[in-house]
Amino acid sequence: MTVSATLAAGEIIAARRAAGEEVLALAFGEAGIPVHPLLGRRLGQAAAESSYGPVAGIRPAREAAAGYWTRRGLPTESDQVLLGPGSKPLLFAVLRAVGGEAVIPRPAWVSYAAQAEMIGRDPIRVDAPGGEGGVPDAEALEAAVRAARAEGRDPRLVVATLPDNPTGRLASEGAVKALCEAARELDLFILADEIYRDLVFEPGAFPSPAGWAPERTVTTTALSKNYALGGWRIGAARFPDSPAGELLREGVRGLASELWSSAPMPMQHAAAYAWSDPAELTDRLVASRRLHGAVAHRVAEVFAEAGCEVDPPQGGFYVWPDAEPLRGALEARWSVRTGADLAGVLLDEFAVGVLPGSAFGTDAASLRMRVAVPGLYGSSDAERLAALASTDPTALPWVAEALEGLRSKLAALTATR
Repeated sequence: MTVSATLAAGEIIAARRAAGEEVLALAFGEAGIPVHPLLGRRLGQAAAESSYGPVAGIRPAREAAAGYWTRRGLPTESDQVLLGPGSKPLLFAVLRAVGGEAVIPRPAWVSYAAQAEMIGRDPIRVDAPGGEGGVPDAEALEAAVRAARAEGRDPRLVVATLPDNPTGRLASEGAVKALCEAARELDLFILADEIYRDLVFEPGAFPSPAGWAPERTVTTTALSKNYALGGWRIGAARFPDSPAGELLREGVRGLASELWSSAPMPMQHAAAYAWSDPAELTDRLVASRRLHGAVAHRVAEVFAEAGCEVDPPQGGFYVWPDAEPLRGALEARWSVRTGADLAGVLLDEFAVGVLPGSAFGTDAASLRMRVAVPGLYGSSDAERLAALASTDPTALPWVAEALEGLRSKLAALTATR
């Protein structure tokens, strides 16, 4: 098992910067904005809470998480909720408790496949519908699961990410409904990773699988993306209000008792405040969506102007450009044949850090890249807060300069000699 590609890229870029290199850091998926002072104050007030808590989490935090989901159209009781030190260990515990094999979309966040492999199972990858991301195509899912079972394999769960990392796309209602129907027909649990839910750029109905398959959908969230609290490590899972859901929650609680005992108590108190949706924090969410959306759309335009194919991002803070139209020029000039080659040239020749699509399950030859845009928000908290407050962050001098630098570097990358 190697270090996660996203974390490894972040460490490589940090090391280069520490050595004095100027690197445009577009590889690591961190929200890139300062902690809200009210959240910092809550954490400080709870710092003396040093005892172990209940394995599932303290009731005020579970009630707040239940209210969070209820206000978003998923009625939830606190006994359906289980907390953990981030959503990542919760995802792993669900995979382990369900057992069998997992079906994941292609492409997909790097850790789904790695976690499946950690429990000794090869993931079954199924392409997302064309132009969408985050969910496997329903017809292809049915065919893949039936074929796997005919071979003696044991798929029991399918993963969905809404909105998606790495593509920045939000699966359509039709695609999610079809997924739910297929999961019910195939008797699969659905693991819906909705960590970016609050960062969908355009308002509208959110296609949560729990809305159409409530009896079999486990939904996870955390504070690391919407409130930029990646280092705080606090997440929540919502289990189905069904006999199977209750049994699964107990299985995950048992695993949690052996893996992490309980989520950190100070974080739980801060999370109880955040998940109650106070006005001060919901205002921060509005500003965050505006910032991520404005910069992500401009970055997509920059890659399109350079000749890449790219779908408009819809949520989170990622862009998923494809340099396939430039393959001939890139191979002739830079000997680029794979996505890893392209990412290497961008880092070594142009000091731009991105991740190749192959880290997310595409073919090695694919020239897809995942670009995380928060690296463009500024180099200090003062600049990032100004970007957060701006109605047009792309017009701020430091953001505009970074975007122009990216444009110039891509132009140099694709230029003929």
